[in-house]
Amino acid sequence: MVEITVQSKKRIEFIDVTAKVREIVTSSGVANGRVYLYVPHTTAAITINEGADPSVQRDILTFINKLVPENGNYHHMEGNSDAHIKASVFGCSETILIQNHHLVLGTWQHIFFFEGDGPRTRKIVAEVIAH
Repeated sequence: MVEITVQSKKRIEFIDVTAKVREIVTSSGVANGRVYLYVPHTTAAITINEGADPSVQRDILTFINKLVPENGNYHHMEGNSDAHIKASVFGCSETILIQNHHLVLGTWQHIFFFEGDGPRTRKIVAEVIAH
């Protein structure tokens, strides 16, 4: 297993980690298999979406903030219930296939770390498995 350190700068943001995951796959030497990505935080997540146009990430964040506002009528006392809910919507893991030493991603797909309660130093745990 390998850990990817992620440093967020805002309370809520997407951070593109595609290049870091590609580096892990390349250094593993695995030609065909999969890489598992897991975020061990309750207010952060990982997702795959379009990476070519940053307005897509902005639109997603705008929508999720309307759907789950920061200042809702929540019971959790820490004041970050929205981050817990948002992280649950996106999910804590992704599995990406590896073929011929490359991630199997669509043309526009990138891997994003979702920060819901930053700024913080976070981690993603990655494990590359050969077929």
